[in-house]
Amino acid sequence: MADAYTNRRDWERSTRVWSGLASVQPGKPYTVRSPERETTVDRVLIYLPPSAVVDSADRITVRGIHYQVEDEPARWVAGRLSHITIKAVRVRR
Repeated sequence: MADAYTNRRDWERSTRVWSGLASVQPGKPYTVRSPERETTVDRVLIYLPPSAVVDSADRITVRGIHYQVEDEPARWVAGRLSHITIKAVRVRR
């Protein structure tokens, strides 16, 4: 039986599910330092229109940089101001 831990996305054959304007706001990056590795985690907050289809297992590409969705996307219903808020991260050395 497959579950959330055994189902993996095939990123080699990924397809675009939405493309268009979005508001991408930088988050606070942080650096992890240890004797074994030094990495930086970049965070962004993304606002999409309510019609966008995105879930927590998706990746998002912003200006050629791939981010992973960090949490469940939040849907805000407020008439003309309705939107989806997404927290996304990328890890780099």
